[in-house]
Amino acid sequence: MSNYTRVFFDGLGISFDVPSVAFTIGSYEVHWYGIIIAFGFGLAVLYGGRMAYKWKMSLNGMTDVLLWGTIFGIICARAYYVIFQWDYYSVHPNEIIAIWNGGIAIYGGIIGALIGAAVGCKTGKIDFRNLLDLGALGLLIGQGIGRWGNFFNQEAFGTNTDTALFRMWSVKIRDTLERSQAELLSKGIEVDPEKAVHPTFLYESVWCLLLFAALHIILKKHRKFKGEIFLLYGIFYGLERMVVEGMRTDSLYVGDTTIRVSQLLSAVIAVIFAVWLAVLLVKEKKGKLPVRYMINPPAVTAASFGEAPVETAYNYSAGNTKIGENDFFRVN
Repeated sequence: MSNYTRVFFDGLGISFDVPSVAFTIGSYEVHWYGIIIAFGFGLAVLYGGRMAYKWKMSLNGMTDVLLWGTIFGIICARAYYVIFQWDYYSVHPNEIIAIWNGGIAIYGGIIGALIGAAVGCKTGKIDFRNLLDLGALGLLIGQGIGRWGNFFNQEAFGTNTDTALFRMWSVKIRDTLERSQAELLSKGIEVDPEKAVHPTFLYESVWCLLLFAALHIILKKHRKFKGEIFLLYGIFYGLERMVVEGMRTDSLYVGDTTIRVSQLLSAVIAVIFAVWLAVLLVKEKKGKLPVRYMINPPAVTAASFGEAPVETAYNYSAGNTKIGENDFFRVN
């Protein structure tokens, strides 16, 4: 059946058929790519919802964030990809919305989700910096699982290798490389369509899930200020993407240059976030961290007005529940 592609893993000595379509409803085909993306998104939402509950965030506010973040994330993920492949989509405009065939950009999705989340935080009265920390972990879950959609589509693979344990090859990979030979050569990339390639989708999936585990531990036990987890995400995901993107054969490029868009953007993000994190860590150590970054800001008192100190209660988000400062961001 054309729905199946046999994938060979030379390093493991195994092969099996991989379907691209999970099932059909009438004449409509439901692809594994979409199911896996949706599954990763669902787990990310469940994780974010659970943590938001522990942090006593407003349910209505988080709903606003989810709604706006999802809408902007999907639109920008596709728009980012289409913009950098405009030579193709300008002559195939009917395929611009065919997101089920693949063709979304992670960075476009992140940019869109951040824009949407900012809108949601404004309308839902959610602290944006705390939301960034939860969002970073949710993104890692979604990316780590969603990359397997690339496997079922047999896309997002790398250049040739005869040493990688999980190297793979399929007729679909061969056909894709044969069609793109001229473009790859123009970028200085030589690939033999008949040889195994790096499973770059796997590299990124494993890295994202491991990074999620590490940052989750930091969130629970070592988080010093709001936004710290998001900055760590930008640094370590950026470093990984710089390396893995250099192996891929389907990168988006800056115009007619050989500069890969995601590799350049990853480098910029990693450097900026590293400097930003270092500055905040120094300020935190010196006790000069701005209040807006503090997890437990000092209680406001009336002492400066010549009155006795008063007990401070926190009203978080749109809720009416008063929370003591020591319980404000406690994660059990």
